[in-house]
Amino acid sequence: MDNNAIEKERGITILAKNTSMYYKDVKINVVDTPGHADFGGEVERVLKMVDGVLLLIDSFEGPMPQTRFVLQHALALGLPVIIVINKMDRPDARCEEVYNEAFDLMIDLGADESQLDTPVVYASARAGTATLDPNEPSSDLRPLFETILQYIPAPKGDPDAPAQMLISTIDYNEFVGRIGIGRITRGTLKLNSMATRCNHLNPDLHENFRLSSLFAFEGLKRVPVESASMGEIVAVTGIEDIMIGDTICAPDAVDPLPFVKITEPTVAMTFSVNDSPFAGREGTYVTSRHLRARLMRELQTDVSLRVEETDSADSFRVSGRGELHLSVLIENMRRQGYEFQVSKPEVLFHYDENGNKLEPMEKMVADVPSEYAGAVIEKIGRRRGVLDNMTGTDRVRLEFTVPSRGLFGYRSEFMTDTRGEGVMSAVFDHYEPYKGDIPHRNVGALVSTETGDAVMYGLFYAQDRGTLFCGPNTAVYTGMIVGQNARQGDIDVNVCRQKHLTSIRNAAGAETAMKLTSMRTLTLEECLEFIDDDELLEITPKSLRMRKRVLETELRKKLAAKKRAEANN
Repeated sequence: MDNNAIEKERGITILAKNTSMYYKDVKINVVDTPGHADFGGEVERVLKMVDGVLLLIDSFEGPMPQTRFVLQHALALGLPVIIVINKMDRPDARCEEVYNEAFDLMIDLGADESQLDTPVVYASARAGTATLDPNEPSSDLRPLFETILQYIPAPKGDPDAPAQMLISTIDYNEFVGRIGIGRITRGTLKLNSMATRCNHLNPDLHENFRLSSLFAFEGLKRVPVESASMGEIVAVTGIEDIMIGDTICAPDAVDPLPFVKITEPTVAMTFSVNDSPFAGREGTYVTSRHLRARLMRELQTDVSLRVEETDSADSFRVSGRGELHLSVLIENMRRQGYEFQVSKPEVLFHYDENGNKLEPMEKMVADVPSEYAGAVIEKIGRRRGVLDNMTGTDRVRLEFTVPSRGLFGYRSEFMTDTRGEGVMSAVFDHYEPYKGDIPHRNVGALVSTETGDAVMYGLFYAQDRGTLFCGPNTAVYTGMIVGQNARQGDIDVNVCRQKHLTSIRNAAGAETAMKLTSMRTLTLEECLEFIDDDELLEITPKSLRMRKRVLETELRKKLAAKKRAEANN
């Protein structure tokens, strides 16, 4: 069901999707929710459409922080849970231990007795099999469907009452416009009938319209239908500005449904018009008008996002649920032809009634080989994190509570410290009093002093200073970051420098013998983690360029000297 290009590339679910199937003449609607907390807005609203959940857990990894996040919301709504342990055929599977971990997690999250009386199904999605006993393999998925029919209740409601439906998701089609998707909570919706749009947050909203189309879901396809009754998940059109949280009712029984409260954003960034020397070369949409229209359009489908105007007409403050939430938005925009620049992510602080500063804390879980556990514990300790639990022998699972800002820039360090063998994930947990200053980056940047194309000669001698981020023939400009300094502090380098021509003939092959031994291409997330307060990330459909806010070398030095003098005084 992950048909989005970014979902396929990253192997994660970003947008909630629904499908349906028939088993023994019973229609089963299935909603696939994202597991990552950064897309929690999708989770919180689509859980209102279901009557029970399948808690899918890897047979080796066990419950992850994302598992805790989704399960917490499901239990709070009183939904029954079926534990599904997937990949049971893995050679390193530990099904019994994982089941115990999942059960302990449910107790920890305050599940009631009925929810704790949960069945467990062992499955292999790749093989298409499921069984209730891992020692008795099955040839199909019938045990899973039988468990669903037995433990998940049928939808409750009056099919003969006036129609009522809560819009939980918005889709868009250029032919019919906005499409509202939700579950019918009572009554029957009929094609071409009159309906009323209302919203519990806006008592004055009473807008009548005609249902111009009505679709049910069969498999992965939308099928046009004449009518749909209580319990069905349907898509409707007929109103231009339909929004998530709106209720569609029969005109003679206007009764808006309450919409789930969406958790507030925790991370903010500034999106602004690209003003670098290379502005406008690669993007199709480059003006503030284009940028503003695109961000406002995203607000219509993403209820977790916040967009605020700033003092500058060219800049917008965008707040989301985490770095991943905002980076996916950035990636979508650049693929659509937008060109812009963003600032370093910063956490959003809260204040209690006494005026004390509170900051978001995250639950982080790291699975690492035991010989690297000490390095991870030390680094997280420097970032104001606390080790909560440690289990395992050859491969250790570490559980931390860490400030959100302490994880900025840490993922690349983590991969280096664990030689690429570690796996880490984190999810927002709660707010705690401010933990104090955390050093963001303990190394400096290599900054270009010239505008032009980088050449092998200049890069070869610049690489002695640290790690390069660009190769030969890469276009660079003054103030652009071309590498990472091995030590603290920035260093100005000229990667456009060419060898002076002389009348003396060099030894054959001297030029071709030059090789770049320390070069690295950064991903979007790695760029966001690397940049500091005085830096920006330039984003175009073809390139990612990190740069200093002040491009001129001499002006940057003067400002740095002035800042040091003020600090000394």
